[in-house]
Amino acid sequence: MSHISIFLELTRLKKPIGYMLLFWPCTWGMTIAYDFKSGYEQYLFYFFLFFCGSILMRSAGCIINDIADKDFDSKVERTKNRPIASGKISVQTSLIYSFVLCLIAFVVLINFNKLTILLAIISMPFAFTYPLMKRYTYWPQLFLGVTFNYGLILGWTSINESISIVPVILYFGAIFWTLGYDTIYGFQDIEDDQIIGVKSTSIKFSENPKIFLSICYFIFILTNFIMGLFLEFNTYFFIGILIVAIHLFFFQIIKFDKSNKLKCLNIFKSNNFLGLIILANIIIGKI
Repeated sequence: MSHISIFLELTRLKKPIGYMLLFWPCTWGMTIAYDFKSGYEQYLFYFFLFFCGSILMRSAGCIINDIADKDFDSKVERTKNRPIASGKISVQTSLIYSFVLCLIAFVVLINFNKLTILLAIISMPFAFTYPLMKRYTYWPQLFLGVTFNYGLILGWTSINESISIVPVILYFGAIFWTLGYDTIYGFQDIEDDQIIGVKSTSIKFSENPKIFLSICYFIFILTNFIMGLFLEFNTYFFIGILIVAIHLFFFQIIKFDKSNKLKCLNIFKSNNFLGLIILANIIIGKI
């Protein structure tokens, strides 16, 4: 039982926000590509596969992240009790867990078409080198955005088996969405990060974070609007974009307080609900 508890802690399975933020872009890409007139069976099956894949890859990624950051984590108040940093589990055992999770994820992946499988495999180096970025650049959140939203492209190719400008536009915007919410998240650890010498956009824009967040979220909203025009979505979709904008600017930016760690965490978590809103808006836009 103690091993199960450590595994759950290691993979953050008790904290679904991580794999849900990985999952939502997959559903966006799949939904903008899917023709619901052909039925719902394939859509629901792929929906389930992407959900499983998101959980598996996020869990494996958490392990690799904790291995890479074990020396840093032990010096940060919020992360010092993580299993690897605190010595509850060895690096070797953790690597075995990560390998098994990736193996199961591959079994999920082979249910898709060849292009999707190839693109997913190509993305693997990005997924596992992200933890190193905070050592060399103030933009690790940008790297996270590129990695975390890659499923949007995979969602599109799983249906169309081709690349189009439409998912690329939304993918570009989603990167800025991640830049915004992970910058907010980073303010929880900013004091410790500055002491131990790791970098982040939270540190880089600590003087004027709301300006940076406004730019990021404006780009995300704009790309949603452009995508809707490309796909000739109905009026309800564009009304929905207004709801998304209200959430981002009034709930996330105006209420943001960089000195309030609990508020930063709650704003970050609200992006899970936002991901669902965007999915629903895409579906409504296609009706």
